[in-house]
Amino acid sequence: MIPKYYEFFNPVKILSGHKALDNIPYELEQLGVKKPLIITDKGIKKAGLLKYVKRAFAESNTIIGSIYDDVPSDSSLETVYKIVKIFKDNSCDSIIAVGGGSVIDTAKGVNILITEDSNDLMKFAGAEILKNPMKPLIVIPTTSGTGSEVTLVAVISDEKNNTKMAFTSLHLLPRVAILDTRMTLTLPAHITAATGMDALTHAIEAYTCIQKNPISDAHAWMAIKLISENLITAVKKGKDKKARLALLNASCMAGAAFSNSMVGMVHSLGHATGGICHIHHGVAMSIFLPYVLEYNLIKIREYISELLFPLAGNEIYSKTSEGQRAEKVIECINNLRDELYKLTKLPRTLKEAGISKEKIPEIAKLAIGDGSLTFNPVDMDYEDAIKVLNKAYK
Repeated sequence: MIPKYYEFFNPVKILSGHKALDNIPYELEQLGVKKPLIITDKGIKKAGLLKYVKRAFAESNTIIGSIYDDVPSDSSLETVYKIVKIFKDNSCDSIIAVGGGSVIDTAKGVNILITEDSNDLMKFAGAEILKNPMKPLIVIPTTSGTGSEVTLVAVISDEKNNTKMAFTSLHLLPRVAILDTRMTLTLPAHITAATGMDALTHAIEAYTCIQKNPISDAHAWMAIKLISENLITAVKKGKDKKARLALLNASCMAGAAFSNSMVGMVHSLGHATGGICHIHHGVAMSIFLPYVLEYNLIKIREYISELLFPLAGNEIYSKTSEGQRAEKVIECINNLRDELYKLTKLPRTLKEAGISKEKIPEIAKLAIGDGSLTFNPVDMDYEDAIKVLNKAYK
C-alpha cells in the first residue's frame, strides 16, 4: 500500500566491493578536502585494518591529519570532547570513521561540535536541531549491523546520567560510505552474529513500522533476503568474501530503510536495556525481535506475513497457509536465533544475557519514554512493556 504522502532521502554516495576503499583519495578530492582525521578503535588497529586505509593515501597528495584509535565500545560524551580537541589541534578539515556503530556515532558527534563551534554536545540532542551543513564525513564500516554509514542518527552515551542520547538530523548523513569486504573478514563469529541480527531488526522494523513506504520497503526486503541467505555462512566461514559483501550491503540497505521509515518497539526496549544494563545493542535486538513481533501481530499481521518470502524463500512461503505465515516468520527468526546460539552463544533471552530480573521495572520505565516507540504500530504502556520483558526474560 502506498501512503498518501511520504519522503525518502539518501544522498550518501556508496562504494561497494573488495578494495573499494582504495578510492578514498579521489573521494576526498571531490569533497575539496586534504587533511582528514581518522577515528577508529583499538580493535580495528589490533586487527591490522588501518593498513588498508593508510595504503590508500600512499600515492596521493592527501595526508592524514591525525588518527584517534581509542573509541570505547559505547560512544561517550567524554570521548567526543577529547577528539574535537585533536581535530582542532591538527587543523583537520574532514573526518574518516573506520569502525562499527560506536566509532561512526562518535564521528558524527565530533562533527556536530566542530561544525557548531560548541563545547556542549547535549545542546543538540533531539531531532532536527542542527541547521548547518557538516564537515565532509566518510564512513568505512567494519561490522554489518548498524547501517550508520547511511543514517541520520547518532546515539551517544551520557555515562554520568546512565542514559543514551539520540541526535537526529539530515545534516548527520555522511557524504560517502565505503563497503569493503577486507574490513569485515576478521570480524569474530559472535560479533558477526550480533551485528547481523541488528541489521535484520532494522530491516524488519523498517518494513513494519507506521512510517513505512514503498522505497524503504524495497531496501528492507532485500536486506532481509541477503541476511537470511548469508548470516550463518559468514558466522561459520568468516573469510567468505561473498557472504561478507552481502552482509555489508544488507546492513547498508537496512540503514537506508530505517533512516527514512524509522524503527519501533524493539529499539525502545533495546535502548533502555542498553542504557541500564550496558548490553550490546545487537544482542538486545536479537533478544527482543520475536517477542515484539508477537506483540504487534494484532495490528500488522499482513506485513509480517509478507516477510516470510525474503526470510525463508519461495518454497516455505508457498507451503505455508496465508493465515500461518506471520507465525512462521516468528518461528524462522527463533530458529535463526537458536542456530546462532549453538554457533556463538548469542543470548536469546535476558536471562541468558546475564541481566537480573529485578532490572525489568527500571527498563520498562525507561523504554516507554523512548522516541522509537512513536513509530511502533501498536501502543505500549508500562504494563505492556513489563509483559514483553518478562517473556523475553524466561
